[in-house]
Amino acid sequence: MRRASKILVAASGSCLGLCLTAVPVPAFAEGVAATGAGSAGTVDVTVSGQPARSGLLSPCLAGTTPANRTDPVAVGTDTWYGTATTTCTRNADGTAGVRVSGESFETRILSRYGGPIIRARTYKAACDTVENGSRGQIALSGITGFTVPSTIPANYTVTIPGASPDTRPMAVIVLNELIVPEPSDGSMVTNAMHIELFPDGGPASGDLVVGNAACAP
Repeated sequence: MRRASKILVAASGSCLGLCLTAVPVPAFAEGVAATGAGSAGTVDVTVSGQPARSGLLSPCLAGTTPANRTDPVAVGTDTWYGTATTTCTRNADGTAGVRVSGESFETRILSRYGGPIIRARTYKAACDTVENGSRGQIALSGITGFTVPSTIPANYTVTIPGASPDTRPMAVIVLNELIVPEPSDGSMVTNAMHIELFPDGGPASGDLVVGNAACAP
């Protein structure tokens, strides 16, 4: 899988972001139906030796589970997702689309180690298959814990530094994460937010995803 190069920026504050991305493909495979899948996110972390795993939250799949909804849920003792809805559709013209919408994400994992509480008031992730591949979109509002620009480019990356200059970073956060296979076949995965804990090692490890949509033509 391939991601765009990362940009490291300072962390603190809040903002609103929106971004569109597109992945082209030479042609549709004959007789293969487009598909899409989505979820409010997932948590798979270990914090101070204690695992916390959620599985996919509010998952949908075109042709199988066209819609889903999740009430507010806690994952472990430090992470919460509010109400979320997902829809995954396969259209009469053979295209597919995914819509994910959620609210009130919060994780306090980093605050255990002197880092920020990370929040998103609302988040959205979406994708559609189109004639020449796939396109995706994310939106975030009410972000606190780090600063992001008003328009978020693909794979915009924030590093949360350690509590002191000689300690390892606490997290790497990717916003508008775009994942595509190489060579490209027109499919794409987009995550509104992806948090990797202590990427260089430390008292916690694992990943949190907020708003996930995947499409394949």
